[in-house]
Amino acid sequence: MRSQFTSYEQLPITLTADHVAAALGISRANAYILLRSDGFPTLHIGKRMVVPKDRFLQW
Repeated sequence: MRSQFTSYEQLPITLTADHVAAALGISRANAYILLRSDGFPTLHIGKRMVVPKDRFLQW
């Protein structure tokens, strides 16, 4: 998968699994595994999983 982002400043404020996959160059399935892992800064909003950009960059 080719990233749609050329710099981290272009990332949205909250990242979805698709954004994480594109930023890291991994598959969507692996992004979901990462979002469910301990130590990854995932926020659960109902059934949605998102990652705040600032916490993603710190990770």
